[in-house]
Amino acid sequence: MTLRKRLVTLLTFHDGVLTRTKLFEPDYRYTHNFVDAWQVDEIVALDVTRPGQGARANFLAVVGDIAGRCFVPLAAGGGVRALGDVEVLLRAGADKIVVNTGALDRPSLIGEIARAYGSQCAVVAIDARPKGEDYEVLAEFARRATGSTPEAWARQAEAEGAGEILITNVLRDGSLMGYDLALCRRVVDAVTIPVLVAGGAGNWQHFVDGIVEGGAEAVCTSNVYHFTEASILSAKARMAAAGIAVRV
Repeated sequence: MTLRKRLVTLLTFHDGVLTRTKLFEPDYRYTHNFVDAWQVDEIVALDVTRPGQGARANFLAVVGDIAGRCFVPLAAGGGVRALGDVEVLLRAGADKIVVNTGALDRPSLIGEIARAYGSQCAVVAIDARPKGEDYEVLAEFARRATGSTPEAWARQAEAEGAGEILITNVLRDGSLMGYDLALCRRVVDAVTIPVLVAGGAGNWQHFVDGIVEGGAEAVCTSNVYHFTEASILSAKARMAAAGIAVRV
């Protein structure tokens, strides 16, 4: 049986308010968009609130609201540093947990999540930017360089128990210029677990490119459409026309 590729809606929230982001700076023009939970294959909700700028309870309320309205898997993350943070998000309604800086600072966190809830629950997000002819992994809202390459960190994350990798070139975030296909391919070739690519989708062809050229199992977007049923169906029709197995 052919596994279907996924179209994922990635939502970022600042103090509980839906935003779009570019390098993690909030832009509130997309606050009132509607999420069509029937046509999209998965939803990723990320809390991009920086310490001292909002209340965690606001994001937890958002997770609960989305979980109550959607009929597809919901991954949630942002600020996850310990297993207790994971438990809170799961109780709020998340099916998967996205970890980034917390896992970079303490890689064993990935294994803790995998052992407690299964590797399918542990999604490791990797933010990277070009560095010379290579790439470097970033932490703390892309403000701290780690010295690690995305491929090396992805391999370690898989070894620790990660079930999926979410890769983003932060310089493409919000650009609508298309995914960084070279970065995606590097990570795909480094691991055996599914890779989701985000950052830069600006048209339906970019989804096709992310899967066909980048090798991703799923393509993520937040800014390219206004989360309406018609736009999601149009995107999937383009993917299907390119020979990609998708749920329609």
